[in-house]
Amino acid sequence: MARTVFCEYLKKEADGLDFQLYPGELGKRIFDSISKQAWGEWIKKQTMLVNEKKLNMMNPEHRKLLETEMVNFLFEGKEIVIDGYKPVE
Repeated sequence: MARTVFCEYLKKEADGLDFQLYPGELGKRIFDSISKQAWGEWIKKQTMLVNEKKLNMMNPEHRKLLETEMVNFLFEGKEIVIDGYKPVE
């Protein structure tokens, strides 16, 4: 049985994640209030960010940048802006 959460990203009830995918307090907040759909959207953005900015996940500064972008995207409603990237219309 799927669990339902009020998704802060979608601003509506939606299927929640099956388990906590991110560590710590932030991970708990994501698990409690971000849907599978919203997480999927973030993963696409995260992949673009890692590729475009050539981020190294072994670098703590790069991980911190990604975490900040994730919070902005999922909870603050801020679109991810990648220099030079134009979404296909």
